[in-house]
Amino acid sequence: MKIKSPFFCFNPKSYFYGEKLLALAKKADELAEKLPHLSVLMTAPYADLSTIANNTKHLIVTAQHMDGIDPGRGMGAVLPESLYQAGVRAVFLNHAEHAMTFSELVQAIRKGKELGIQTIVCADSLEEARSIALLKPDVLLCEPTELIGTGQTSDDDYIQKTNEAVKGIDPEILVLQAAGISSAEDVYRMIQMGADGTGCTSGITEADDPEETLEQMVMAVNQVYQERFEAEK
Repeated sequence: MKIKSPFFCFNPKSYFYGEKLLALAKKADELAEKLPHLSVLMTAPYADLSTIANNTKHLIVTAQHMDGIDPGRGMGAVLPESLYQAGVRAVFLNHAEHAMTFSELVQAIRKGKELGIQTIVCADSLEEARSIALLKPDVLLCEPTELIGTGQTSDDDYIQKTNEAVKGIDPEILVLQAAGISSAEDVYRMIQMGADGTGCTSGITEADDPEETLEQMVMAVNQVYQERFEAEK
């Protein structure tokens, strides 16, 4: 299940778990089945990953972190082989809430390539994005730390410069722009400006109807896709 452009990722962090999270995963899976030209990703706390993978078919189940270790010693670490066996096919690395050293990133990306777990690596500045792009992750998330959870999205200049910088180093890397996403309009803007994907946490978890908000955001990605398709005819 290769991540393709455009895509949407719902990252509930630790706000949701258990049955409530599974219901949202099933909704996301329905959307992914309905819109096969898009990729829909969803993270979950580690204990919920296997349940979600076993109850969905079209969703790219995504872990929130992974350590670049091999089976053996590593008490408390997140073992890549265990994630893969649980059904995980993508993972976030170096999120602001779980930062990694550069050497840790190198090892985790290596393990991802070895196992077939796609890596989504976070960068909070243009300079960091350029450095991480050299490691050739599958996706590079360009997200200024200070904007996370604020409802304030990155400005146009930042989006354009980071998109261009990453693609200039490796055009195969997908660019995810997701800082401050809180509405379907934000989603549309990010994809329309050239990002391969976007995503959301609090805009969905704090919504009156999380399932409806999730659908609106995924459909906003689809709207940009359809407009591009019509323009290319």
